[in-house]
Amino acid sequence: MKHHAFGRTGFTVSEIGFGAWQIGGSWGDVSEADGRAALNAALDAGVTFIDTADVYGDGRSEKIIADVLKDRGGERPMVASKAGRRLSPHVAEGYTRANIEAFIDRSLKNLDIDCLDLVQLHCPPTEVYYQPEMFDALEEIQKAGKIANYGVSVEKVEEALKAIEYPGVKSVQLIFNIFRQRPAGLFFEQAQKKDIAVIARVPLASGLLSGKMTASTNFADDDHRNFNRAGEAFDVGETFAGVPYETGLHAVDEIRKLVPAGASMAQLALRWILMHEAVTVVIPGARNDAQAKGNAGASGLAPLSADVMAAAKDVYDRLIAPHVHHRW
Repeated sequence: MKHHAFGRTGFTVSEIGFGAWQIGGSWGDVSEADGRAALNAALDAGVTFIDTADVYGDGRSEKIIADVLKDRGGERPMVASKAGRRLSPHVAEGYTRANIEAFIDRSLKNLDIDCLDLVQLHCPPTEVYYQPEMFDALEEIQKAGKIANYGVSVEKVEEALKAIEYPGVKSVQLIFNIFRQRPAGLFFEQAQKKDIAVIARVPLASGLLSGKMTASTNFADDDHRNFNRAGEAFDVGETFAGVPYETGLHAVDEIRKLVPAGASMAQLALRWILMHEAVTVVIPGARNDAQAKGNAGASGLAPLSADVMAAAKDVYDRLIAPHVHHRW
């Protein structure tokens, strides 16, 4: 497992992290036992970065993480959580120090810690990035000792570029994968200049890039791949990276030809992300221990050839970009 400095925070993390949304909820039936097994397998494989949020299973994800880390003991991985999506309605006016600090306090309790390694504003409305008082509030919460660092989780490249204008922002989490390539332009360039840690989420496009889905795949009622296909519950870009399902399946058929011998398509997709040096850590989720082990194994894959990278770009340009590039 390779490691990278996490921006200006002083932390060093594994380049493959663990995205803990799936062990919280909105992905169909993932039992607590399977969630624990997945997290333990990731940690056993050398993962040292866990990303969660207070709304993942209404705290279930954070509590599972706390229990697993307590049981394991030893050196703790870096744990990042998010705050803001508990607001109802989820509007810019709700992003106040009082509200965000209350959410942070709840996460501290769920995770059974005194200080969060990293808190991220959880995909707030675009207007929040133009409200310096919110970032001043994060500074104050940091000085109070409840958070060690703060960053943002964004939907749009434009939001990421605005966020890193604030000097206290140490990290940006955004969707980046073979189906969402726009961040590799101006944003990655600026992030590297400012030593911003970049967390790549939705790396497998909600499982599309695992290559295991078909036109007849069914998703449970409580799986966002069923209930959020048109953005009914949250930004549609979070589900299949915003790519129409059938279009994604067609593109996957072409990408399947690029998978190296001995590797899975999911590992290819993760390795593609790691080919971009601006990326600090990629955070695939896992429903069980086998998926977690497979994800971690992507760090050991040989670098992809220029021909493979060019072929992936061609698939994106022809089939995917018209649906997503201009939107996020």
